[in-house]
Amino acid sequence: MELIKKNIHMNKLKCKSSVQLTLDDDFNVPDVKPDIDKIVKEQGEIKINEVKAMNGKVLVKGSLHFHILYISDDRNISIHNMVGEIPFEEVINMDDINQDDNVSVKWELEDLTTSLINSRKISVRSIVSLNFCVEDIYDEETAVSVDGEEEVESKNKIIDITQIAINKKDTHRIKDEITIPSNKPNMFEILYSEARLENMDHRILDNKISLKGEVAFFILYSSEEEDHQIQYLDLELPFSGVIDCSGASEDMVDDIDISILSKDLEIKPDSDGEERVIDVEVVLDLDIKAYEEEQLEILSDVYSTQKELTPTVRDAFYENLVVKNNSKARVSDRIKLDNNQARILQICHSSATAKIDEMEYVQNGIAVDGVLYIQMLYITDDDNKPLGSLKGVIPFSQTIEAKEINENSIYNIKPSVEQLSVIMLDSEEVEVKASVNLNTLVFDKIKEPIITDVVVADIDVDKLQEIPSIVGYIVKPGDSLWNIAKKYYTTVDNIKEVNELEHDTIKTGDKILIIKKVDIAFS
Repeated sequence: MELIKKNIHMNKLKCKSSVQLTLDDDFNVPDVKPDIDKIVKEQGEIKINEVKAMNGKVLVKGSLHFHILYISDDRNISIHNMVGEIPFEEVINMDDINQDDNVSVKWELEDLTTSLINSRKISVRSIVSLNFCVEDIYDEETAVSVDGEEEVESKNKIIDITQIAINKKDTHRIKDEITIPSNKPNMFEILYSEARLENMDHRILDNKISLKGEVAFFILYSSEEEDHQIQYLDLELPFSGVIDCSGASEDMVDDIDISILSKDLEIKPDSDGEERVIDVEVVLDLDIKAYEEEQLEILSDVYSTQKELTPTVRDAFYENLVVKNNSKARVSDRIKLDNNQARILQICHSSATAKIDEMEYVQNGIAVDGVLYIQMLYITDDDNKPLGSLKGVIPFSQTIEAKEINENSIYNIKPSVEQLSVIMLDSEEVEVKASVNLNTLVFDKIKEPIITDVVVADIDVDKLQEIPSIVGYIVKPGDSLWNIAKKYYTTVDNIKEVNELEHDTIKTGDKILIIKKVDIAFS
């Protein structure tokens, strides 16, 4: 007799850890740059250069890249920029990790503060959170049927599972040119830029993933005019592409995280030799997971009328996707300038990021608390300090509906900001409205007893002889034809035939006739 088994590909969290780094250093203003009078805005991002798994530890090397926009006392060009980086190297203890594991690292810039030491020197201080995660794909071997020469009765049950089919990382490169609008002057220098993804659409197709969306740029630049007037642009670069993904199919459930890994903007001349073209190269980072939902029929019990079969049983753990949805939290508030800030004349650009602080299971849902970090760049009413910036923090709360969730469920929520609107109310106050999209996946943890082996032995003749050949039986609470047949060494089909039953359903108090079905050689 042989158990027929099937491998189920499951994804489980092997270990995770997080560390908070404080990065700080002092930087001198380059000789080619004028003195700093006032820092207007800072921007930072983390570049991870190396992640190396070791036994019980993980090494990470990277750097904080910062970009500041400042006002100088230069009469010709009042707005300038300065860039720099702070490298770091950390060894993190992770007891369950080994050198063959693939470590995923995600970063969050908790705080970035720049301050003037003097007009030629600045201090940069940042708090960075690094979150390490090691996921392990393993095969859960499960018995689904039994095969053999002996007369074996088997019973199956059906469970809903979600197995991981694809787990990979990839990149997609966007390379194009953007021509600035005709009503804008030629470019001299790009002072500051931001890029964000909008209107993203991704689809899993057979053996590939299609991408479509837009990269929205904000670019602040100085013009070629004699006074090097400051200009700003809002530009959109549409893109589409296809990522090869072996094994992908249209019926899979996707969980794809797309972010901008790097961007590079370079001014180049157009066909007339004027500096009106921006050469753009953007690299997207793709974290791709895809799941297959399946109803799996597994072996739940087995016996024989000819042999004594003893199943070996253990608990197996599966996951089942129960919720995949997008919930939106509406955010609205007002932010006011500090007394020492220059008044607002015109808003140039605004951006926001959302962060979840707490997630808690509640009945039929998940309660989420988070904050929206707002940054705004604006033109001031002060000619000596033409640019200003405003920062704000707006809390939000949302209950994500998930009727099938329970306290043991596993959930993953990814926040993103949509429909950001910052409206100037007066020269000192703005109104912020935004929608925070909460992309949610909820998995139910399933614990199922499975048969891993069956021990075969001869029937105990003495035990068999104690059972009458014919039994009149009154059905008790909890009885099933299967249990009765197994107890009296017969089959469900035999009981149904003897009692002229058309189906397997019986109820308490039913009277049935049972005839023991055992080969004479074993009696």
